[in-house]
Amino acid sequence: MSTFSKKNTNSPRSISKKIKTSLLKGLTLLALLAGNTFSQSLTMWFAPGADGAKCKAITDAISSNSGLTVTPRIAVNYSEIYRTFSAKQEGILYAGSFAGATLTTRGVITPLLQKIDGKELYCGVLIYPKAEDPAKILSSFPADISFAIGASSGESSAKAATAQKANIGVKDHMAAVNAVKAGKAKAAVVKNFWWDANKDKFPEFALYEIPGISVNKNPDNIIMISSSTNKAVQEKITQAVLKSQAAFGATKFSAVDASAFQFSIELMKKAGIDANAETGN
Repeated sequence: MSTFSKKNTNSPRSISKKIKTSLLKGLTLLALLAGNTFSQSLTMWFAPGADGAKCKAITDAISSNSGLTVTPRIAVNYSEIYRTFSAKQEGILYAGSFAGATLTTRGVITPLLQKIDGKELYCGVLIYPKAEDPAKILSSFPADISFAIGASSGESSAKAATAQKANIGVKDHMAAVNAVKAGKAKAAVVKNFWWDANKDKFPEFALYEIPGISVNKNPDNIIMISSSTNKAVQEKITQAVLKSQAAFGATKFSAVDASAFQFSIELMKKAGIDANAETGN
């Protein structure tokens, strides 16, 4: 008759094995938990000059619909935005094509959604005195073109249209047109939709569409998020924005990716603007 000895589960070797197994399971669980943890609060950056009340209404809606705490911050200038996101700090950004193209080139931003309002894509156009020839201004006085610094429809378009010679950079589109009115510039390159809203203030000026430049391919009103942000948070923000359309004054949002900035990136290259250098105003 055969006899079998019962395995001693309390032997030093067995106990050591159990401890190692438990430790391994514990470390695995911690790793899984660490991979699923994320910040419960985020800053949402807005362009300089944004309306504070509207920004707060947007972040309040996103907070309510995401379960996260989203705090608004209006940038002092675009350089502040570029420094923040380039340092890979977690955050959300609501901005247009120049900021998006800059940060996409740097590889630190992920576009999520675009507000749909009929003005999703825009371009730069030349504003010039009606008595002048716009094509001749561009060819004969390329350095005397004014433009808004750090804008696809301003700096990028003006420099791309003049072989990088446009040289009168100002703070915004209004200042660019006023430079022409004051005789400090021969013409200005501004955002087409801005001109539509302001042209009645300048009856002495006309619009000229610059070949190859005045093409509505620069995206506006894009919701972006730091690429370093946890994917689960990115999805939470995406879903929250879709539920917060009223706060944005939008009828709908459309999903976008980095390809949305391709035209703006190429425009910057043609303009000789280094997206990796300190840029913006």
